[in-house]
Amino acid sequence: MEKYELIAPCHFGLEAVLKREIIDLGYEITEVSDGKVTFASDGEGIAYANTFLRTTERILLKAGEFKAVTFDELFEKTRAIPWEKYIPRNGKFWVTKANSVKSRLFSPSDIQSIMKKAIVERLKSVYHMEWFPEDGPEFPIRVSFMKDIAQVGIDTSGASLHKRGYRQMKVKAPITETLASALIMLTPWKRDRILVDPFCGSGTFPIEAAMIAANMAPGRNRSFTAESWTHFIPKKCWDDVREDADDRVIRGLKPDIQGYDIDAAAIKAALANAEMAGVGDMIHLQRRDVGALSHSGSYGFIITNPPYGERLEEKEALPALYHTLGERYRMLDKWSMYVITAYEDAEHAIGSKAEKNRKIYNGMMKTYYYQFPGPKPPRKNRTENQ
Repeated sequence: MEKYELIAPCHFGLEAVLKREIIDLGYEITEVSDGKVTFASDGEGIAYANTFLRTTERILLKAGEFKAVTFDELFEKTRAIPWEKYIPRNGKFWVTKANSVKSRLFSPSDIQSIMKKAIVERLKSVYHMEWFPEDGPEFPIRVSFMKDIAQVGIDTSGASLHKRGYRQMKVKAPITETLASALIMLTPWKRDRILVDPFCGSGTFPIEAAMIAANMAPGRNRSFTAESWTHFIPKKCWDDVREDADDRVIRGLKPDIQGYDIDAAAIKAALANAEMAGVGDMIHLQRRDVGALSHSGSYGFIITNPPYGERLEEKEALPALYHTLGERYRMLDKWSMYVITAYEDAEHAIGSKAEKNRKIYNGMMKTYYYQFPGPKPPRKNRTENQ
């Protein structure tokens, strides 16, 4: 198969987690920049990356990169890209998204319109056609300008990869599946250790942890745009990758993963989502207040996304809520705690200074990932529990 460069976008601040995932899949990293990791692969790699990567939002097939400061330049350099390598005669193609940072070309609608015209002109000259039916496979194109440099990619994923297919029921302010996975992977938690989320909402942290524990590929039960690109990724390739994903699942696993929430509707949603994800029997979910947080085990983990207090009445309750979380955490035996929040006084309210504090952008919202690592269990215990 021909080699390509693939672009994997991610949350700002989590590039190192995604880079490690890509290397573990066996692919060569070519570039790491803010909010994205680029790597070399073939068509099979497109299928593997979409199916197995937990922390990227989508996989883009890099079509070109160039500098453009005028719309004429944008047109000519877009037309110079060999689009016929990817888009067949009946392909449906459009520029689905354009964004621009610190660049002279900044109007998304103008960028999209000019690039579409340039691609049409290129394909007209190659295919000797004046009109394209666009009734075949889809090729959504994305362009990102940074300091006048345009990076052009074809979206192989379709719906964002955080849509694993299990979250049918949602609650207010859920954390995305990709972000939850990345935050878990930033900790030393492993399947033989306890994990509790006392603000579990619709269950994203416990469900993602269970999928990580059982080695379930996050994309094994969903479809991708590039599956219809059979002219350069054979259908058998996708079938083989899904079969590999199924073979890797560890079945019959019973980890100690728990989720609590005071909201009965949230727990109902979490239970439905866990069943849909195929991990219902691996997680204990229960309606419980954070003030009742307890566990008899040692060396466990709290990984959680507490309320941020976006409404005034909620904000007034935050100091007491975070104080209770810190109080219950300190009553646990040799535990670690990891908290993502936009609440600026979290450490003060928790009553402890975090050992590490990582700034992460959750969409446009600046959040902090406060890390309170506990002691490692004795090696003997770790060996027995594996």
